[in-house]
Amino acid sequence: MKKISLFCDGSSLGNPGFGGYCAILRYGDKERIVSGGQVDATNNQMELMAVIKGLEALKEPCEVHITSDSSYVVKGINEWLSNWVKKDFAKVKNPELWQYYMDVAKKHKIKATWVRGHDGHIENERCDEIAKNEATQLKG
Repeated sequence: MKKISLFCDGSSLGNPGFGGYCAILRYGDKERIVSGGQVDATNNQMELMAVIKGLEALKEPCEVHITSDSSYVVKGINEWLSNWVKKDFAKVKNPELWQYYMDVAKKHKIKATWVRGHDGHIENERCDEIAKNEATQLKG
């Protein structure tokens, strides 16, 4: 099973507002950037969309180490998701995105790690810049 690093970030101008996301996938010395945006989105939605779109880009089951500055995403993946499923996502924000995440994540072995945002983490800073650029382009 290939070991992939997935660095990600999301942005929302207005929260909700114009949103952007970015995922950097790294395998060995190869890198791929996946990014995009949405007209009406929250920051948390874009943070999670970055993970989803990054996982969608993988063509085979992989061991994926996600690095994010979103405690919502990291704790959602590592701690909260199993209880949300048991409660059928009652009172959970963005249930459709979390179900989408579960669908794209099921074939992978995933571990998520939190990093402090805007603290000099090179890949996180790159993702932040690209995500903000995606949101800004939508805003026009």
